[in-house]
Amino acid sequence: MHLRMQRLIPNLAFLAIFVLTAPVLHPQSGQLFQLSPGLQGLPILNNAETRSVSPENPTGEKGKGGMAIPNPSDPDLPYSKASVNLGQGWKVRRFVKPRAGATITLMDVDGPGVIQHIWMATERDWRGTGRACVLRFYWDGESKPSVEVPMTDFFAVGHDLFAPVNSLAVTVNATSAMNAYWPMPFRKHARITFTNESEKDLLLLAYQITYAKTEVPEEAAYFHAQWRRTAVDRKMPQHVILDGVKGAGRYVGTFLAWTQLSDGWFGEGEIKFFIDGDKKFPTICGTGTEDYFGASYGFPEVYTTAYQGCTLKSVPKDGPPKWSLYRWHIMDPINFKNDLRVTIQALGWWPNRTYQPLADDIASVAYWYQREPHAEFPAFPALEQRWPR
Repeated sequence: MHLRMQRLIPNLAFLAIFVLTAPVLHPQSGQLFQLSPGLQGLPILNNAETRSVSPENPTGEKGKGGMAIPNPSDPDLPYSKASVNLGQGWKVRRFVKPRAGATITLMDVDGPGVIQHIWMATERDWRGTGRACVLRFYWDGESKPSVEVPMTDFFAVGHDLFAPVNSLAVTVNATSAMNAYWPMPFRKHARITFTNESEKDLLLLAYQITYAKTEVPEEAAYFHAQWRRTAVDRKMPQHVILDGVKGAGRYVGTFLAWTQLSDGWFGEGEIKFFIDGDKKFPTICGTGTEDYFGASYGFPEVYTTAYQGCTLKSVPKDGPPKWSLYRWHIMDPINFKNDLRVTIQALGWWPNRTYQPLADDIASVAYWYQREPHAEFPAFPALEQRWPR
């Protein structure tokens, strides 16, 4: 039996990679189609054209990269002094400097297409700026965003504290490099903005957003992400991760930044998915917080894997314990046809081994795909309501 399992495991691993990356047939044209190619799809050629927007090519247009001319007197060209002797084409506008209170446009391109990779790097220390900087994504001329999340939380960084992430959908690398690989299709237009709501200028924002100009099938849904925060109380120790979603789609990921405000273990609460008309009781009910994030018997150590991670276990001497947790539903998306609500309980133990409702501080990001139009998001919290404790 042991030898059989040894032979079977590599085959299962290959099957998982194939399922994730294999090309599919376009339902109308019958041609091979992929939002993101992956290993199995790399040899399959199609008519897609690769583009990338960055400070060196803000429009992403063909043949328009690296055109800035050094000018040391221009504050929008931060590398002019370093490149002035070499001239145009030599790393003149590598990053931008969003001023306090300013909103800048990172991407503003016509479709159809699909964003495949977002890389972003800022100053080394995110404290005071991570949650003060907000990313908003707008698809096909929307007036309200489909993504509205603080910069660091979007990339599975909790509490504005660096922790490495090594997953399929998101990676975070030293010292402040954030990457997202969620496929994000758009048909007519894609616009991404970055707002610095802190009281100080951001001295460095480098970014690169790579996308393919390609047809998007009718069945492809739009990417959404929403941030929420709750200081739960013992009378109702429940954090709402997502609510008010209307229409058809699939839920694909959860990130939690959890601050403990009580001694002891905090992770007995169950995550619940209320699907397509569920009221009092959900269709999907987890068995505990650590179970949902792929662990068991607590979070004895940090870990980061393809689909789950506990990347931050911070127990400072002068503050409450903090945790960063992610769970990507890549192999097991939660499908819904009409509506969706997602909640998680804050539950621990009393010394007498009965459940203890907790009064913890929980922030979350929900990631999902759905057809448009989407229901309007709740009002985005003011800056003072976003600070981690």
